[in-house]
Amino acid sequence: MTQQPKDTRYNVLVVEDSPPMRKMIVFALSRVRELQVTEADDGVDALRKLAQQRYHLILTDINMPILDGLKLVKRLRADRTYKETPIIIITTEGAAEDRKRALDLGANAYITKPIQAPLVHKIVRQILGLSLT
Repeated sequence: MTQQPKDTRYNVLVVEDSPPMRKMIVFALSRVRELQVTEADDGVDALRKLAQQRYHLILTDINMPILDGLKLVKRLRADRTYKETPIIIITTEGAAEDRKRALDLGANAYITKPIQAPLVHKIVRQILGLSLT
């Protein structure tokens, strides 16, 4: 991804159906001052928000009602607007085949819960090309 000027804010969408988990992810992202974070309750809510605003990064859970995270990734990779947008999966699904499936569908990174804020912080900074400080 091309690096934006230092004063630029990156729009990030966090898609998680569990309010406490969503709050934890948003808190972890709050350490990256360049981010403007938007929350979505599930995959359907995410699609609504993605249609209204452009996002530079998407973090999504897998297990959600109606439209799960893997289906969301598949839809976004088929959409010209979001085909290249980095997507990070944050999930309880830790099996190797789940990780492989998510990455094969087009996710850029895969983090298993319970989340560790420093790891989320590091991966987000790496994906967006921000310094690790």
